Amino acid sequence: MPLSDGMYYAYSNRGLPSRPPVLLIHGAGSDHLCWPAQLRRLPGWNVLAVDLVGHGRSEGAALQSIEAYTASILEFLDRLNIYNVILVGHSMGGAVAQTLARLYPQRVPGLALLACGANLSGAVELAELLCNPVTRAGGFDKLEKILFSRGSDANLVNQTMQSLRSVRAGVMYADWMACARFESAEWLAEISASTWVGVGAQDRLTPPGASMFLAERIPRASLEVIEHAGHMLILEQPGKTARGLAGWLNKLFP
Repeated sequence: MPLSDGMYYAYSNRGLPSRPPVLLIHGAGSDHLCWPAQLRRLPGWNVLAVDLVGHGRSEGAALQSIEAYTASILEFLDRLNIYNVILVGHSMGGAVAQTLARLYPQRVPGLALLACGANLSGAVELAELLCNPVTRAGGFDKLEKILFSRGSDANLVNQTMQSLRSVRAGVMYADWMACARFESAEWLAEISASTWVGVGAQDRLTPPGASMFLAERIPRASLEVIEHAGHMLILEQPGKTARGLAGWLNKLFP
């Protein structure tokens, strides 16, 4: 796995030279491994999947604002001499992607927002539950209930939750506080990038209505609701998510 000034990333070199690379940005308490192979290895596209600062195998401490994560991604891209990039963000990663697309529209020709919204209600409560030793177990129980769809594969749920439980409390707190402070409703109309919004039909953390709001407010946005998936649609329905993303990307850059 390559390393760029302390930030780890996975790289799949399958892209056509005429197409900009795709950057996958993970959600709270996660790392690049949350992206299944179907998304990390999109045929016809060069794909980078990064570990945010303080996550996975990246160095440093987790940050407590979406703006700070956005600045770190911008520095990451600059170090790799990547100017134009298609951003794909899941959950908190979608907040980072929204912010970067708004601030640097000339660098972001395409934007994909998965299981995301203009804000994340309940983030403060989750931050407090997950970081208090007394309530931590209950916090993860609550998180499990809202991350997955009903009837989701038990092994997938157990593996994902085991990974989340192993994350340092400080990282979880920083990420959820960053989510709690995020609000983009007032400036969504400023996003000029062509945008694909994907959401699980059973998402209980950022419900389909939150994605509909994004699609309505962002001028060049389209929405796809993915059945039999919750907030973790990238893991529950990787094939459907990858096909939806690839279909949109291939129309954007034939």
